[in-house]
Amino acid sequence: MRFVIAAPASGCGKTTVTLGLLRAFSQDGMAVSGAKSGPDYIDPRFHEAACGQPCLNLDAWAMTPARICGLAAQGNLIIEGAMGLFDGAPPNGKGACADLARILNIPVVLVVDAGRMAQSVAPTVQGFMQFDPTVPIAGVILNNVGSDRHDVMLRAALANIDVKVFGTIKRDAALRMPSRHLGLIQAQECTGLDAFLDLAADAVHAGIEMDALRAVGAQTPFVANRPIPCPATRIAVAQDAAFAFTYPHLLADWHASGASIETFSPLNNDPVPMADLVYLPGGYPELYAGQLAGNTLFMQSLIRASQSTDIYGECGGYMTLGNSLTDAEGIQHKMAGLLDLGTSFAQRKLHLGYRKVAAYAGPFKGGWNAHEFHYATTMYAKGEPLFAASDAIGTNLPDMGLRNGRVSGSFAHIIDAA
Repeated sequence: MRFVIAAPASGCGKTTVTLGLLRAFSQDGMAVSGAKSGPDYIDPRFHEAACGQPCLNLDAWAMTPARICGLAAQGNLIIEGAMGLFDGAPPNGKGACADLARILNIPVVLVVDAGRMAQSVAPTVQGFMQFDPTVPIAGVILNNVGSDRHDVMLRAALANIDVKVFGTIKRDAALRMPSRHLGLIQAQECTGLDAFLDLAADAVHAGIEMDALRAVGAQTPFVANRPIPCPATRIAVAQDAAFAFTYPHLLADWHASGASIETFSPLNNDPVPMADLVYLPGGYPELYAGQLAGNTLFMQSLIRASQSTDIYGECGGYMTLGNSLTDAEGIQHKMAGLLDLGTSFAQRKLHLGYRKVAAYAGPFKGGWNAHEFHYATTMYAKGEPLFAASDAIGTNLPDMGLRNGRVSGSFAHIIDAA
């Protein structure tokens, strides 16, 4: 069983349907895992909670087809798309979940929010089916259906275009997930998550033809990948609610290349372990800035480590390496002071998009495909830049990030070697 869950647009219920399917198939005794299209740190952790299996990101903009096929090679797999089926990076939509379907040669199951339509569902679905014949649509799941009568109307309309209806999910306010400024709340912060996942699975069992979905898919050819070389022999990775945004495929690559990886929690005031590289990933440091500022054991050990160890921060980790971080309430918190940087969430501005970056120095030499997504404003940034950068269409951007001795970082999240 291998297919992509996609939709005409964001907000159609892809995440809830995917989580319900993963939990429902798991309850039925099937070993199934999820994957997420594109640069998303939030949904994969919910996938893992739903089915108990690791979830990877598959990024058709930043990863090669060989990398994608290698990651997605084995097992029963449900890939959750991002935005609409054909929505990707400018100028031509590269990186859309439709690209993943083509690369992996697997079909799409289209989730349609039918809450505000009746017969118009047919031309909507027909348009997506006919737009690109290289992206086969196996059928549809109708979400947010108001009643049994509404269900009958929708199915009657779709009967005219000969498309498989795998089932319907009835409208239920309890199936809506809460949001935060960077997307869904993190899985570890979601109280009552198991109850929500069971509710989603109940809705799937009640309305979806599970046996029909089990038959959907194709075997992806296995492609052995050369892992990205590890940037150091011993790597210490910050890992907690403030530093949760790591890509599992990068950690797996480093491990496969011979690195030993030790995790620690700045929020627990853990000292930085002995290592050749300290990696502070992104997350939500602005929500814990006061606690981090007061965790002197962590901060002092980080400062000491900088004298003999490479330290690299991404996004939230980058902000932590700066002088100060101002939270959304306007309260300024003292950070590590290893980079001459001040950032603020009191003055919010969205920075979003794929990036091609090339390091001037630091542990991540060479070119990288990366992604930037944050609302923090840089109040000042002084020092040597870390990356030369361009956007998805090749337009040169101002240099990104900072480096100071053995300390470096930027707002870019590295995904794969360019």
